[in-house]
This record gives sequence, structure tokens and C-alpha cells, in this order.
Amino acid sequence: MKDYRSAALRAVVTRAQEASPFYREKLERAGVRPGSIRGLEDLPRLPFLTKEELRGHPWRLLTCERRDLMIIQVSTGTSGGEEIYSTQSRMDLRYHLSAHYPSLLPVTTGDVCLNALPYEMSTSGLAMHREFAENCQATVIAAGKGGAYSTPAKTLKVFQDLRPSIVITSPSWAIALAEEAARQGLSLPSMAPRRMWLTGEGCSATFRRRVETLWGCAAFFLYGSLEGGMMGVECEARQGYHLTQGHTLLEVVAPDTGEPLPPGSVGELVVTALLRHDSPLLRFRTGDLGVLEEGACTCGATASRFRVRGRTFEQLQYRGQSVSPIFLEEFLMRMPEVGNWFHFVVPASDTARIKVRCEPATGVRPSQELGNTLASRMEFFTRLPLEFEFVEHLPRTGVKALRVVRE
Repeated sequence: MKDYRSAALRAVVTRAQEASPFYREKLERAGVRPGSIRGLEDLPRLPFLTKEELRGHPWRLLTCERRDLMIIQVSTGTSGGEEIYSTQSRMDLRYHLSAHYPSLLPVTTGDVCLNALPYEMSTSGLAMHREFAENCQATVIAAGKGGAYSTPAKTLKVFQDLRPSIVITSPSWAIALAEEAARQGLSLPSMAPRRMWLTGEGCSATFRRRVETLWGCAAFFLYGSLEGGMMGVECEARQGYHLTQGHTLLEVVAPDTGEPLPPGSVGELVVTALLRHDSPLLRFRTGDLGVLEEGACTCGATASRFRVRGRTFEQLQYRGQSVSPIFLEEFLMRMPEVGNWFHFVVPASDTARIKVRCEPATGVRPSQELGNTLASRMEFFTRLPLEFEFVEHLPRTGVKALRVVRE
């Protein structure tokens, strides 16, 4: 595996340096001479690629003719700024589908997969469509998520008619579909799929358990991005994501200095794509925080593991602390009095408290006394000053769930 990954790295760097004016100039400035990258140990010599360098430049990474491109997709825009485009050629798509992970994606011929991820603009729906249909040889229901036709009601009708064995969607959309099932009087557990994957949003373990209870099946996490593709899949042991290391090199670096960090240290995830020759991705700073895990996984898979701690721009900066909303969600979702929809409202002043704006759970009557009790309970675990605001209804959308609101 090390020999393969070293050879793959040499190939993509050579391609970038020879065929991309953007990369040629970038590598020259960093003092990287042609042919000087020989193996994985040379990876830190390569300069970082940032989102800012890609915004508004759809052709910047190309090392092929535009006529060779098969698909162009666009960022969801959750991190703000101009659009980021992902371009893939026929050759790169063919290479991408040459690496497969059957122990991490146990989907096969005969499985029917409800793909409730966005197809429009985004990479996620089409990426998993190809993975299930071409690599796994399964049947795919192209349901989509939140579009003109992929409403919760329509998706539930399709689910009821076709009884898929696999479901992939985002955590918040899984809840929205479960709410629609309840309105229709449908029992999701009585039609439970064999397995569910959740992706596209940060999700705590306790929120995942709520999804599993509503759907009556096991749910696993999958990690990917527009730029890096599918980078991590959770196994049965649930001890972090296993890296799709046939496709991906993953580093963890200090967000402020860019210095590589050892396993066990939390930093920014940096990805290099090993099978993209026509639009090379070299040391791309994802903006996500994570940590590399040490030791073997109990599931037996040898692929290295990592965990994700949330996105850098979503971290709550409060009273000198950086707090992940997933950390707060973990404790909030442990309280049965709280419903499945919530916001963390971060005040403009450090003298004010963080507000938890949430719906009460079904059958719970909200009150100031209940809010004070829950705030005290959460403060005990988080060490943060909190207050609760109960609302009757928070908006549901087909886009990514909003968890952090800044005053």
C-alpha cells in the first residue's frame, strides 16, 4: 500500500507540474523541482491548496482539455464566498471507480438503495449513485433531497412502494422524513432498511441514536466533500472513519501554522487525491477539524482511521474557548425533553449566555422552570453558561441543517 500510494503521489504531482500553469508556478515558488517528489515522506514539501484559490476559478486545476470533462459540479456554499467548482474528466471518473471498499460499503447486487442526497449542483448524490450502481452493482432510487420533486411526502411514498434495503441521506433529512412518516401514520421500523448511512452534516452520537430509533435500523457515518470526494466510511465498530486510502492521502495540520500534527492531535484535515490526474488536488485544506486515530480497529480493517470534529468556521468562539457545536449537540440530545430541531445562538457579547433555541419533545410542556433545569444540566457537562428558549416550530429546509446562529 505504501508503494502504491507513493507511486500515485508521484504520478499526480508530475501531471500537475507538467500540464497545469497554476500548479507549475505554485510548485516553483515552493522550491519543488520536477521529479523531486519521490514518496509519501515528501508530501509536506508540497504547498497547500486553499478554498480561496479555487473560488470563482472553474478551470484553475485543469490539466486536460475542457472537451475531455464529463461533469462539472458546484459547492453548496455553506462556507460563504464565490462558488467552488469540481470538474471531473472521463479518465478521472474511470480511475475513481477502480477503487472499491466492499468491507466498508457492504452493498451488493440485489440491494435497493434509496439515495436521498442532493443531485442538483452537489457532488454527493451522483457520487453515491455511481458508487452503489457501478461499484456495488446495486439498484439505486435517485430520490434526491429537498428539490422540486424530492419532498418528504414524495420520498416517503417511494420508500413505502419500493422498500429499499439501503438508505443514504443527511441526519436532518432523516428526521424530516421520519416526521412526515408520523404525519402519515406510517411505521418506519416496520419497513426498516438493512442499513443507513448519514452524511453531509456534522452529527453527534446521540443524534444518530435518535435517527436509529425513529427508523429502526443501524445508521453509520460517511465523510466526504465536493473537492475530495468520499474520504471516510465508518465500520461496524464505530471507532472513527476508515480512510478510503486507495483514493486519498490525509494529513492533520495545525490550523495556524500548517505544521503536520501527530496522531491524537486535533487539527485541520488536509487531503490529496491520488486518482485525479486531470484536475489534481494537492494538499487541499478542507476547513474541517479532525484527528488521526492510532492502533488497529477491532473490525479487522487495516485502513487507517480518523475522526471529524466539525468545521473550523462553525466553531463557537466564546470567552476565549473554541467549542464544537457537535460537542454541545451531544449533551443536548441526551435530554429527552428536547426535540430534534435546535439552534445554538451565540451572543455578540461574552457577558451574555449562549442561547439554546429548541423545540420541545412531543408531549413536553415548555416552561421557564424546565428551561432553567435543562440549562443547569448542560452547564454541568459543558462548563458553558447557557439559557433555553423553547419555540413551537423551527424551519425545515432541504439544505444543510443550521445549527449555529450568531447575533
